[in-house]
Amino acid sequence: MNFPLYRPRRLRKSEQFRQMIQETRVTVSDLICPLFVKHGRDIRTPISSMPGYFQLSVENLLEEAKEVYRLGIKAVILFGIPKVKDEMGSEAYASHGIIQEAIRRIKEVIPELIIITDVCLCEYTSHGHCGIIKGNDVDNDATLEFLARMALSHAEAGADMVAPSDMMDGRVGAIRKHLDENGFSSVPIMSYAAKYASSFYGPFREAAESAPTFGDRKTYQMDPANALEAIREVRLDIEEGADIVMVKPALPYLDIVTRLHSEFALPIAAFNVSGEFSMVKAAASMGWIDGTKVMMECLLSIKRAGADLIISYFAKEAARILEEK
Repeated sequence: MNFPLYRPRRLRKSEQFRQMIQETRVTVSDLICPLFVKHGRDIRTPISSMPGYFQLSVENLLEEAKEVYRLGIKAVILFGIPKVKDEMGSEAYASHGIIQEAIRRIKEVIPELIIITDVCLCEYTSHGHCGIIKGNDVDNDATLEFLARMALSHAEAGADMVAPSDMMDGRVGAIRKHLDENGFSSVPIMSYAAKYASSFYGPFREAAESAPTFGDRKTYQMDPANALEAIREVRLDIEEGADIVMVKPALPYLDIVTRLHSEFALPIAAFNVSGEFSMVKAAASMGWIDGTKVMMECLLSIKRAGADLIISYFAKEAARILEEK
């Protein structure tokens, strides 16, 4: 295969050839669209750091969900902003909480759309942490009961899948046990199994109003320096009953996506997070990059790394482009 006998450019000389030998493709079925829902009426509040994204009241969320479904996207993942926050995150597991009401409404109108729910207390607690506070830290074991209750309330409302993002030890097992005992053994769990204590979450914390009021989340989210720890975390979650495992963020951790894809025979999801989205949008707004091409290259790289599913704020934009092809 030495030059000049082998010339790789032969198969690059036309768009038709390039498409024929393309190794990786992103499809609309790969995409999951995140949405933010908030208590109230006629709410469509722009998120300043995430152009094109909004906090939506339920009736506006429904219109957004219809658009997502029309574009061929199979699933959404919901994040809720409650009316009242307290130390225990009570609305997270209330039967008529904001997420629970949103699930019911979407299922009434678009039953075919897969609804995945984020299971974490950070959006619902007055302190902004992902669990129950004792002293100056989250009490891991005390939090498990509340996460299980939250997941069950979502399943009872009609959620198709629950996605614990809290990073408490043992939470997948606690949720699986509680769902099974209450008649929801068919509801799968997509675990945020390798969720890093990343600096790429800033815009999300504006969108979900979930920034911690003290300290940080380094005692429960993973150290960005660690790769072997991700293998251990994922193995534990699979043993506890996870059906899909996730890496978050995506782009700075593509090596982790690839390692998990090679190591485990389970679907791998990757979360193309808010900071990744906002950087592309900001650079594009300055004319420094072609935002559309960079968006599609980012999604392609996540898929090439081994992700089966991509949660991305680019989902709608990408779906429109893929629809045109």
